Amino acid sequence: MIPELANTVLDFVREHPNWAAFVVFALAFAEFLPFVWVLLVGIGPIIGAADPLLAWTAVATATVGAALSDWLLYWVGHHYHETVQTMWPLKNHPQALQNGRAFFGRWGMWAIFIGRFAGPLRASVPIVAGVAEMKSLPFQLANWSSAFLWGLILLLPGALGVQWFMRSG
Repeated sequence: MIPELANTVLDFVREHPNWAAFVVFALAFAEFLPFVWVLLVGIGPIIGAADPLLAWTAVATATVGAALSDWLLYWVGHHYHETVQTMWPLKNHPQALQNGRAFFGRWGMWAIFIGRFAGPLRASVPIVAGVAEMKSLPFQLANWSSAFLWGLILLLPGALGVQWFMRSG
């Protein structure tokens, strides 16, 4: 099912590059899903071939989507504190919150930054930051800067690689 979804999304972006920014935003907002990374890496070369400026637009929308997603998770953790563990999806994975809490306890603000790139912790770290009542400013600094780096890493190599290949060939 996931390979068909991936092909459908990539084909859609290939056929409708003007919608790429919207698709990238939606995928980045759902960054906690493992297959999203693969799709964004696949979209990089597509948008690079379509329009070089589209690559930077996609990085910006990926940044906003990923940061807003973590901001929402932070808010849920801050607002609902300990009841978060009884809510979906964490009630099905009680260890995720405990792992996130331990990771956050060890790394502090850096946990937000590192958590964006660590699959198993990706969704739990912002929630734990909220539960632990981390101050908003340090959270947002780590959140937005890591979201920007995340978008750059996933989208730009493919986009710039295709542009370089098209110019050299």
